[in-house]
Amino acid sequence: MSEAVNAAVNEPIRVAVMEQLPKANVTARSPLAHSTRVVPGTIQETAGVYLWEEALRTHLAIRGNAGSADFSRGVEAATGLALPDRLQCSQSGDWSLSWIAPDEWLLIGPGKEAYAMELSLRAQLDGHYAVINLSGGQTLLRLAGPKARLVLMKSCPYDMHDRNFPVGKVVTTVLAKSQATVHRIGDEEWALVVRRSFADYVWRWLMDAGKEYDLGPRRPE
Repeated sequence: MSEAVNAAVNEPIRVAVMEQLPKANVTARSPLAHSTRVVPGTIQETAGVYLWEEALRTHLAIRGNAGSADFSRGVEAATGLALPDRLQCSQSGDWSLSWIAPDEWLLIGPGKEAYAMELSLRAQLDGHYAVINLSGGQTLLRLAGPKARLVLMKSCPYDMHDRNFPVGKVVTTVLAKSQATVHRIGDEEWALVVRRSFADYVWRWLMDAGKEYDLGPRRPE
């Protein structure tokens, strides 16, 4: 092997990491900024299901070898979250880490902390891994209420029954004619990650599916 090739192989890999939040006073808009208004004619206190967007959140895809102790330790050191098992999610404070595939996880947290978290992950991880900022390409919807599961049962082919979908479980499945990563975060609460380009379609689908249950805006705290 030539000296030039040796030098290229041994040269440290440089990755461009960009702060995506503008320094200027620029208004950010979520994919559903035009849609997330109070549903006309709905009495919020009696709604059977509530729908809202958790807009402008950090979405980081992390890829690596789950069987590597160094990779697992690095992710936990950076995020404070242990790598979740298959179809599970780890949560702490405002951050959640969901299993997506055997070598992929989705980290969701406060929108203004994407850059700092990506730097932290890159500082703690080494070897073969990837960290990708997906924040601009998807958004997070929330369904809650006693009829939330029924809305999902109308919308997904996946078995949403309690026996098959307990609290804490995460799956990526078909939703209407799109796709969503669905996380059951409570007995009556669900989080849905959808692609930005399908966000309006999914929103309108869920609005229609929830009509018979008096769908309302965000549930009162």
